[in-house]
Amino acid sequence: MERASPRKTRGLADTDGNMGDDGRAAPSSVLSGLPAAERAHAARVLAACRERTLESRVPHFRGAFPNDAFLAIETGFVVLRASADSASRSVITCEAGPGRLAMPPSPEEVLVALTTASVFVVDATARAELLKVPAIAERIVEQLTHALERKQAAIANMASPRHAERLRRRLLQLGETYGHVVRDGIRIDFPLSHALLAEMIGSSRETVTRALDELQRSGFVARDGGTYRLLVSPATVAV
Repeated sequence: MERASPRKTRGLADTDGNMGDDGRAAPSSVLSGLPAAERAHAARVLAACRERTLESRVPHFRGAFPNDAFLAIETGFVVLRASADSASRSVITCEAGPGRLAMPPSPEEVLVALTTASVFVVDATARAELLKVPAIAERIVEQLTHALERKQAAIANMASPRHAERLRRRLLQLGETYGHVVRDGIRIDFPLSHALLAEMIGSSRETVTRALDELQRSGFVARDGGTYRLLVSPATVAV
C-alpha cells in the first residue's frame, strides 16, 4: 500500500454537551482539546454567535455574512465554489467539515452545503473575545494556517499535467483531513462525487471518471458505495 505524509490539525470541537449562559447547547464541534476554563469561555462566546442552518445545495453569497467574520462548521460539509461568468466550469476553492473554520465567500465565490450543515458566524466582536485567550487564539491560528496550507497544496496540485496524478494527490489531501482508519486503508468521510472531484482538480467529470478507474486498477483507491477508501498505510496517516 502507498505511504502518505499527512499533517493533521485539531478542529475547534468537543462533545461534552456544554451549555452556554443562555441555556443553549454550546457548540459540540469546535472546542476539542482546549483546557476546561478556555473551553467554557469559547463555548459562551460561540453560543452567543448567530447559528445558521444551510440547506444542501442552496447557494449563499457574500452579502449574507457580516464583514470580518469567519465561519465555524458545527455539522455537515460546505464548499466555496468560484466560476467566471463566461466559464462553463467552476472550481472548489475551499472545503470544510465539522470542527473546521472557513472564511465567508468572496464576491467571486458562493458558499454551498453538500449536506445540511450548521455553522456559527463568528463576527468581529466575537472574534476579538476569542482572541483574548491565548489557547483559543492559538487554535484559531492553527486552523486558519491549516486551511491556507490546504489551499496552497491544491494550487500546487494543478501543476501536474496528468489528471490521474492531480486526483491521487487531492484524495491524499482529503484523507489527511477527513480520513478514518478502517480495515485495509483510510476511509474518506467527506461526501464526494465525480463532479465535485472534478471541481477540486480543474478537470471535467468524464476525465475524473477515467482517472478514478486508473487509480482503482493500480490499487490506490477503492470505492465502497458512495465512500472512497485509500489503500495507503494507516501508520503514516494521523487520523
